[in-house]
Amino acid sequence: MKKKNAFNKSRRDFLKNSSLAAAGFFIVPRHVLGRGFVAPSDKLIVAGIGAGGKGESDLRNFYESGKAEVAYLCDVDDRQITESVKRFPNAKRYKDFREMLSKEAKHIDAVSVSTPDHTHAVAAMAAMQLHKHVYVQKPLTHDIYEARMLTKAAHDYKVVTQMGNQGSSGDGVRQLQDWYAAGVIGDVHTIYCFTDRPIWPQGVARPTTASPIPSELDYDLWLGTAPKKDYFDGVLPFNWRGWWDYGTGALGDMACHIMAPAFAVAQLGYPISAECSVATKYIENWHKAYFPESGPIASHITLVFKGKNGKPDVELHWMDGGIQPTRPAELGANEIFGDGGNGTLFLGTKGKMMCGTYGIDPKLLPTSKTAETKVPQTIARVPKGDDGHYAAWVEAAIAGYGSDKAKNLSSHFDIAGPLTESVLMGNLAIRSYDIQKKNAKGDDFDYPGRHIKLLWDGPNMKITNFDDANQFVKRTYRDGWSLGM
Repeated sequence: MKKKNAFNKSRRDFLKNSSLAAAGFFIVPRHVLGRGFVAPSDKLIVAGIGAGGKGESDLRNFYESGKAEVAYLCDVDDRQITESVKRFPNAKRYKDFREMLSKEAKHIDAVSVSTPDHTHAVAAMAAMQLHKHVYVQKPLTHDIYEARMLTKAAHDYKVVTQMGNQGSSGDGVRQLQDWYAAGVIGDVHTIYCFTDRPIWPQGVARPTTASPIPSELDYDLWLGTAPKKDYFDGVLPFNWRGWWDYGTGALGDMACHIMAPAFAVAQLGYPISAECSVATKYIENWHKAYFPESGPIASHITLVFKGKNGKPDVELHWMDGGIQPTRPAELGANEIFGDGGNGTLFLGTKGKMMCGTYGIDPKLLPTSKTAETKVPQTIARVPKGDDGHYAAWVEAAIAGYGSDKAKNLSSHFDIAGPLTESVLMGNLAIRSYDIQKKNAKGDDFDYPGRHIKLLWDGPNMKITNFDDANQFVKRTYRDGWSLGM
């Protein structure tokens, strides 16, 4: 990123002494223009990798911070980039992020990555190795290994980072933290996280018939690290989420939002175990159905985290596909649980609390306690609420690595990395369940509840009691693609 010039002289002295003044050109520092103005030299020059859909809204939010210029747009699909092109008509366009970074590195300060999950890590790492600050959509990565490597790389290359789970910057999460710090619910021992996702096809077989590739799409570039397989209608622009080659299912879509309050409140680290049960739609010979390429239609994951500082172990339950925990007795019959379809419920030794997606609408239970309970504010709020998640990263990137603004980001990779790893542990359990089913003999796997608990060595990224599961910790990239470590 361009460094700010340090000017201690008056505007007149600056003009007099600057060699650029003679040519009639100069970059005006912020203090000369006065409060409320942003000098060009103080703006973050951003490149967007993935400029349609969520990528478009990310870039818009950076721009609306008033301190970022979106100068480069990169997308493999011309159909998806339309709105960003309209909004940023002067931005230079690319299809291959590798070409963009190679040609424009000296002009780019920071990179936003909003691609399908399987491209997050390679795109982010390529930018970080050029010492570009990065904002990466959730989930941070497709694989546990990738998350660990990006977390390390943030410090190796001294860049400012943020994951795109914007609710982590909201007031709701901080209110939950304040209640917990004040001891209102005692020590948390059980947490339930639930969602109504997936809202795309899962638990299905991959189509066997190839479809024509749209002329606007560079399909080979879109595949990136994923295996070379035929294109089929419907995989884009959204349904890729349900296919393991590209997405990370309901967990990848929502868990970084819904589990973030749990991590912030209970200060969770790496889980020590994971197990799951999954649901499949009705088909003939359902017990022999095996769809290894897509996620299940619903799942229940149980992760156990070792208690810290004498506190009890924490059991975290993830439920998707519309499955929800039993409504707490303290919640009124007509009161909404979470936000209806999604939420997080904390069970403590002295009480309970809950919130909706992104940590919104936090409540103590019974809900009458919410307004009655007054506690000190222990966590500083992020200005502008959820929108501040974007502005905070822009300002931190301008301030630089190691600055207080960078250290105080809500989802820098020291936070987002372990959170993402735990999210992906759920998928590792699901995929291990599939392996057990595939290896079963005859009708040995008739009952979906028949599965093992996976024991996880977090520091070494290894399942210690079922080696077949370790193939999902770090996938093999297609030839020509590398994480660059």
